[in-house]
Amino acid sequence: MRVEQARQVARRWVREEGAALPGFGGAFLTGSALWAPGDAELSPASDVDVMVVADPPARIGKFGYEGVLLEVSSVPALGSAHDVLSDYHLAGSFHLPCVLADPSGRLTELQRVVARDFAERPWILARCAGAMDRVRGFINGMDESAPLPAQVTSWLFGTGVTTHVLLVAGLRNPTVRRRYAAVRELLAAHGRLDRHEELLDLLGCASMSRARVERHLAALEKVYDAAAAVAAPAYRFDSDVSAMARPVAIDGSRELIERGLHREAVFWLVATYARCLAKRALAGESGYQDAFLELLADLGAETFADRRRRGDRVLAALPGLWRTATTLC
Repeated sequence: MRVEQARQVARRWVREEGAALPGFGGAFLTGSALWAPGDAELSPASDVDVMVVADPPARIGKFGYEGVLLEVSSVPALGSAHDVLSDYHLAGSFHLPCVLADPSGRLTELQRVVARDFAERPWILARCAGAMDRVRGFINGMDESAPLPAQVTSWLFGTGVTTHVLLVAGLRNPTVRRRYAAVRELLAAHGRLDRHEELLDLLGCASMSRARVERHLAALEKVYDAAAAVAAPAYRFDSDVSAMARPVAIDGSRELIERGLHREAVFWLVATYARCLAKRALAGESGYQDAFLELLADLGAETFADRRRRGDRVLAALPGLWRTATTLC
């Protein structure tokens, strides 16, 4: 299926089902299916992200619709054009023709203004600063009393958002799963692959071999299937750890490894493993933690003290990261 066909499927879902949500105020595309060329093939490891404006916000998640895996999230409202321009996720959507439904006309007007001003340097720097704040927020929010998956997620995403700082500076898609592969492409285009190695080093996987990453993926497959088999509807990422989402979480990681980007696959391996354990815990299940600890040990992040040290390294690297960002925009 072509990307544009998948976008039209998303549009039909909004028209036929999404518009019936309470307080529906419109919908727009976001993510890789928006940034990709319309005539490109939609990867089997990709979903199509739809954001619905609804008050109260609705929890929907991933589901299949007309042969497309949709991921539907919601927000209660959007701020001004200036608010959107300074938010790197929202601006990344609204600088492109993202609107799927707009009963009031407000989303269309936001899209017009954001598309016009998106590439102005002050707005780029504002969005980079927002990404820097997210790094600090995740790292400084690490809580030793939290369950292990939550602890790891704070460290991991604080580290991983460093890629977003540079992707935002370079006017690239601040993608989630493929963030390290995407920032590698950006830095290669600027002759700065040395900075990419530094980002991988902050994550702890710069010297990890393909064989080692494949071992961790094999362990992840086992816990993923075990977690997909249990029900935890209260879990925020319940539908992300399910049989229908397996191509994104597992096959998408394998695809990166087969392309020689095994180190770039590590971020999502850790994120997915943490989600699997968190879902199983909410369902009253345990186990599979030993292989997770083995993965964390390979990254130098096995204990909270390890993750604290690694987090401090990330914070110490931020001034240099900012300098690199300013050369990209």
